[in-house]
Amino acid sequence: MSDIKQHLDKLTQELRRGTLTIGVLSQLSKPQYGYSLVTKLNGEGIHVEPGTLYPLLRRLEKQGLLESTWNTDEARPRKYYMLSKRGAEVFELLWQEWEEMVDSLNHLIGLEKGGDSDGNHR
Repeated sequence: MSDIKQHLDKLTQELRRGTLTIGVLSQLSKPQYGYSLVTKLNGEGIHVEPGTLYPLLRRLEKQGLLESTWNTDEARPRKYYMLSKRGAEVFELLWQEWEEMVDSLNHLIGLEKGGDSDGNHR
């Protein structure tokens, strides 16, 4: 593997790790169980392994951002996760931060690529 590819892979992994939380929170306004969430995220281009997702769900629950309930009505019991009231508030604020960061980065990248201060290219 080339040196550039190694750097890109490492930086991409860091970027994904930092955005996974907002992606997960965005999908939990309705109850979801872990595997359904993995499937949904992967289907939307956010590739996550169960071994990454489940610890994140447990951590978010411990932080009070998620609530969980067990459904034992099916043959295999499933733990469903959903945003808590606090989690919904945090998600909204996090979403605002995300939008501001994206706007700022788009502005910076536009300037770097020859755009003016309004993001228009010359």
